[in-house]
Amino acid sequence: MVIVTRIRREVLALSAARLGPDNPLPPLRPLDEVHRIDDREREEMPRDMARQLGHGPLHSLLPVRIRDGYGRTRRPRNLDALVIENDRLRATVLPGLGGRIASLVHLPTGRELLYRNPVFQPANFALNGAWYSGGIEWNIGATGHTTLSCAPLHAARVPAPDGGEMLRLWEWERLRDLPFQVDLWLPDGSDFLYAGVRIRNPHERPVPTYWWSNIAVPEDRRVLAPAEEAWHFGYERRLRRVPVPSYEGLDRTYPLNSPHAADYFYEVPDGRRRWIAAADADGHGLVQTSTDVLRGRKLFVWGSGAGGRRWQEWLTEPGTGGYCEIQAGLARTQLEHVRLEAESEVSWLEAYGPLDAPPGGPWARAVQEAEERLEAALPRARVEEAYAAWRPGADTGPGEILAVGSGWGALEVLCNGWKLPGTPFAESTLGEAQEPWRDLLRTGSLPEPRRAGPPGDTLVAPHWRDMLETARATPHTEYHLGVAQWHGGDRAQAVRSWERGLARTSSPWPLLRCLAVAEQETGHHERAAERYADAFDDLCRALPRRPDDVGDTPVTAGGDGHDIPLTDAGDVGDTPVTDDGEGEAWTAAVAALGREALDALLRVRHTARARAVWDRLPGTVRQRGRFRLFEAELLLAEGRAARARAVFDEGFEVADLREGADVIDRLWARLGDGPLPARYDFRMHPAPA
Repeated sequence: MVIVTRIRREVLALSAARLGPDNPLPPLRPLDEVHRIDDREREEMPRDMARQLGHGPLHSLLPVRIRDGYGRTRRPRNLDALVIENDRLRATVLPGLGGRIASLVHLPTGRELLYRNPVFQPANFALNGAWYSGGIEWNIGATGHTTLSCAPLHAARVPAPDGGEMLRLWEWERLRDLPFQVDLWLPDGSDFLYAGVRIRNPHERPVPTYWWSNIAVPEDRRVLAPAEEAWHFGYERRLRRVPVPSYEGLDRTYPLNSPHAADYFYEVPDGRRRWIAAADADGHGLVQTSTDVLRGRKLFVWGSGAGGRRWQEWLTEPGTGGYCEIQAGLARTQLEHVRLEAESEVSWLEAYGPLDAPPGGPWARAVQEAEERLEAALPRARVEEAYAAWRPGADTGPGEILAVGSGWGALEVLCNGWKLPGTPFAESTLGEAQEPWRDLLRTGSLPEPRRAGPPGDTLVAPHWRDMLETARATPHTEYHLGVAQWHGGDRAQAVRSWERGLARTSSPWPLLRCLAVAEQETGHHERAAERYADAFDDLCRALPRRPDDVGDTPVTAGGDGHDIPLTDAGDVGDTPVTDDGEGEAWTAAVAALGREALDALLRVRHTARARAVWDRLPGTVRQRGRFRLFEAELLLAEGRAARARAVFDEGFEVADLREGADVIDRLWARLGDGPLPARYDFRMHPAPA
């Protein structure tokens, strides 16, 4: 009996941490992204590569919010999943977590082709924070892991080119204001999962564009790609050309041969088929190939050093093997952005499936053997034919809706009147976060919040900024207008807007915080510290309780705060919760502002005022690893080095430790000259000599 391709719902049960609430403070500071290089590095690069390295780098996360409310307490949870399968492959997709393909199983052999993480553990790797390892992820927006890593996407059934079913995922990418879609289907009897991808630019201006498909595979593999050279990035602000497979005496196509975390962007010659594979010692593995538009191929490794091993442990549970990533993107490297012309689109087709090819021996022979076996299993011409067959159906409207994403795309479509066949952003998807902006669009005025609490999202695109500038100038409007002006580069006018709002508001702490950031960005750190202290004092007064209740009394919290597929209430940042969603928002505000205030005050050595902020934090916030680290720094600033050292000895885990951050080892170095304990060693590059 022939088994036709089918799509079905499934519940995926696994141990998972809870995402918690987003950070309510608008991200006004320049983006802290580790994938940067010194300008002098561009002199030795191909001209097109150097140009794209400087094209449209992201300077701000606005209008997106930072997702840092997660902790490290995991418990059994159920995640909504969609399964697409034929008689050869089964793909499990998580529409509520970025559309990640969590698993791809070759049914005749029972082999899992991907690295499948047995837990859901967010970590601070996405551009806006929360990200998790494993599977196949779709990265759009700008250099780094997408802001949609832990966000819901729209999903629906769509007719496939061969008459079967196709799973469509789509969303609105907010950093660049671009809609995109990923269409997944399995031709009957095929060993390859197809993914048709399209990014559209509906604007009347060009937009910098970015895409990389990241595929996690077990690291005990050899990675094969049709290249003799690669661009090596070792998280030291350098991008240099190196030979493949070996340099400095090590074959770097075996991930564990690299001592430290590194990216290898393969220089695939023009005209050569685009593919990358990872095979184990027996020759079994996964291959990814595509039409030529997706030109880049990359290997990411954690390496065999202590820092890489620690990160591997951090992202999963004990006893799980490590992973590396093979990747495919629009440009040579992930440090580049490509130009997407006005009112145009870019599209391509990818294919994922099993590959049996001996990986050992001389590089040229291993690559040739793998390429020949790929051609036998999936001819290059067939991929082009599949793309041609899919492309007309990319505009076909979805059938049954299987999952719902955000309402931001619907708001932009409503505002601009765009027609986007194939990816409808229905007005019915508008929610509470979009409601004030729909009112602004309809009435010309931004409504006051319906209830007390931290301010909501700010929209910063030029058309929204124009509407804010002509709206009635309430303190609430001045706050949002200032954020939009700041994002647009008009910082002096942003400060004036915030100052106007401050003179008339009854809740000054959000405006004071914005002004504190402005002072910091202009080098006035003393004034910034004063602003932060005043902002934190006002926030404590604004909390729905007496000011002296802040401290050891936990601020109530509860609810998920946004749509995530984790079905039980669980913990917020490892703290107890109740069913008070508003209390959770206040907790997030206290933690976020307290963190920034402590950092600003300690920077200018206002130790007593920093201690005053610390003492007013909820006890459950002070127990978080990030704040235990602040406690050690505060104790050291107070001259209590032994007590600061004891904080390290007692142990803590900074749940939102940033990829590439050295904050822990820098503080440890100030405490003495002993080696950094292994539990705190997350260094991604060689330690200084």
